[in-house]
Amino acid sequence: MSSASQRIRQALGDAVQFVQGDDACAYGAILAGCTFFAGYPITPATEVAERMAELLPLIGGCYIQMEDEIASMGAIIGASWTGAKTMTSTSGPGFSLMQENLGYAIMSETPCVVVNVQRSGPSTGQPTMGAYGDMMQARWGTHGDHEIIMLCPASVQEAMELTIVAFNLAEQLRTPVLLFIDGELGHMRERLVIPDVETIERYERVRATSPAGYRPFAPGPNLVPPFAPFGAGFRTYVTGLTHNEQGLPRASSAAIHDQLVRRLAAKITDHSELITRYEAFYPDDCDIAIVAYGITARTCRDVVEEARRRGIKAGLLRLISIWPFPDAVVAQWAARVRALLVPEMNLGQIVHPIREAVAGRCPVVLHSRIGGELHSPAELLSALEELQWQQA
Repeated sequence: MSSASQRIRQALGDAVQFVQGDDACAYGAILAGCTFFAGYPITPATEVAERMAELLPLIGGCYIQMEDEIASMGAIIGASWTGAKTMTSTSGPGFSLMQENLGYAIMSETPCVVVNVQRSGPSTGQPTMGAYGDMMQARWGTHGDHEIIMLCPASVQEAMELTIVAFNLAEQLRTPVLLFIDGELGHMRERLVIPDVETIERYERVRATSPAGYRPFAPGPNLVPPFAPFGAGFRTYVTGLTHNEQGLPRASSAAIHDQLVRRLAAKITDHSELITRYEAFYPDDCDIAIVAYGITARTCRDVVEEARRRGIKAGLLRLISIWPFPDAVVAQWAARVRALLVPEMNLGQIVHPIREAVAGRCPVVLHSRIGGELHSPAELLSALEELQWQQA
């Protein structure tokens, strides 16, 4: 085991622990190779920052508490351009403040990870209560034409594992990646199994090889430009303005803007097989299906089993990657069922891209819950039974 791996192993402690989801995100970041964190404390995400403040000095990394979330996002962008793997964490109000710099990270092709432990809003709302109220803000919060990657775990174990995935995708595609949980999962304690450090698959951004003729935004074969960190002897100009392959501003050129923004979108949409993740239960033997994500999907698994015991041929599609939206997967399910039930801890957000993907093939019924309370198995089972009766 390398000395770096030994430090990580010693910093994380026992291989099996009983921890919160927020802690699991921090563990995943350390395992993925994160060495820089900048953040501002905010309920219910504060524990992510607290744990990173504890762990990063043990592995030679750097933690900075910033004055606000705007500065936090700017700091991780700057640190990423030195070659570091970087992360920040926040909740809804802080994520709103990060939007301009999130767009800058997209435009400047800066790999970084943002963890959002969602709470109930609008405004300061219910700081200690969980919700999934930022799902569409993740997609459209920053301005302009862009694509974004967002992952949504449903357990403490998966929070750690998907944080590693988030870093890998950020490095592979040179883009910010979002990891969204909620206050319930963030503060829930579960058994966490930390893998052997040497077994973890880590990706590193492709580095430029020679300063001669280097163009910092000239795409490689996979549409992703090779990266040269600041201080490595390469001439690099980074701007959020429309720029050419040398990185120089060309904001008045329609042709350059069209070429640049279409490539930024395509490097994500063309790699959907790398990004898309979902879990399917009874996909080939269901008449009615639930489409769910996050902590709500945990309840849905038990509801589906109980429904089948009662004679309802129910299934479950759990979305793990939310953006880019897995239209093809949802469309396949819609083609084989009579109706889809969509429970969300909001007044309806992901139900809209689901309806677009379904394109009228079957009814899509939203079942909302807000106020910080989880869906109960009884209410979802009742909703399934009513939907079964309506479609009979």
